[in-house]
Amino acid sequence: MSFRTGVLPAALLAAGLLLTGCATEPSPRSVSNGSEGGSIGRSAPEPPTVVPVRAEEIPALGPKTRGQIPDATRQAIVVTGESPRSNRSTAVLYERDPVRGWQPVSGPWPARNALRGWTDDHRQGDLRSPVGVFGLTDAGGRLPDPGTKLPYDRGPAFSARGTGFDGQALAGAFDFVVAVNYNRKPGTTPLDWTRPLGASKGGGIWIHVDHGGATQGCVALPRARMKELLRWLDPAKHPLVAMGDAAALAR
Repeated sequence: MSFRTGVLPAALLAAGLLLTGCATEPSPRSVSNGSEGGSIGRSAPEPPTVVPVRAEEIPALGPKTRGQIPDATRQAIVVTGESPRSNRSTAVLYERDPVRGWQPVSGPWPARNALRGWTDDHRQGDLRSPVGVFGLTDAGGRLPDPGTKLPYDRGPAFSARGTGFDGQALAGAFDFVVAVNYNRKPGTTPLDWTRPLGASKGGGIWIHVDHGGATQGCVALPRARMKELLRWLDPAKHPLVAMGDAAALAR
């Protein structure tokens, strides 16, 4: 199988907007002051106050989570779990405008996460999805590239087999995947099993096609939404995912 990689552009500088207000001073108007030959001029009105545009933040994220988002990032998918032990979530896509800040562009979408919910200390086989902010640099799948700008690795190794926790077939779950940069080497195929934090910290966390149930640790989206996500992601905008239960993300 082939895998395309490329060097991401340098971080984009945020553009500022200088708002100014001014008023044209009217011609002085002569007004009698009761003395011979006397006159006074009326002063010009004060210029209007200009209120700067407020840069919006992503509403689901608290200051600690927002602090993990690099300044260069202009795309984010936010996956919010219903509770720390829930395997149901919602996903919303956001883009950062240089003036208006973060704006929602699609969603909310239904999503699934790990069977036992979320954790700040993910371990191999714990059946929990890792909480955090992670880059999205690499994609792949069993089916042809639907039009993503990310490097895309296609091949039969993305075939999913067996059944899920409720007996549902897993076939097709890996037709389209985006690797979540948790305990992996960015810039490689999602099938690369390099684990910088060690094998005990798990890995292989993907965003993939929903198979109708909870996952081992990944995030799953409906097939149509996976295609939309892949077509939307742009490495020039340094995309990432912020994922976790609502309380964790709000910190």
